[in-house]
Amino acid sequence: MTGYRQGDIVLVDFGFSEGTGSKKRPALIMSGEQYHKSRQEVIAVAITSNTQRILFGDTRIAHWKEAGLIYPSVVTGIIRTLKTTLVLKKLGMLSKQDLRKAQENLQQIFEF
Repeated sequence: MTGYRQGDIVLVDFGFSEGTGSKKRPALIMSGEQYHKSRQEVIAVAITSNTQRILFGDTRIAHWKEAGLIYPSVVTGIIRTLKTTLVLKKLGMLSKQDLRKAQENLQQIFEF
């Protein structure tokens, strides 16, 4: 069981999709309580401060300061399953409004 909840913003060691390394970056926990009850991992999406490029599935965070982020940021469509050992610390929590928008945009990726 993890100590994280859906909507938490955490600092993680997030691997590059090319498999060539990783970068410490904020991420949004998207997995829910039932998932966390039986696993030692979370499903997270990367957060970037590059607000100039919004791609399909991305969500601009309206309340980024309140969420514990340093810069205006975007929840990306880059999804990873991470062992909880890769979570370095909790930074904050996304607002209900921003979480709902992120959920809607990420759902479009899967087309269901």
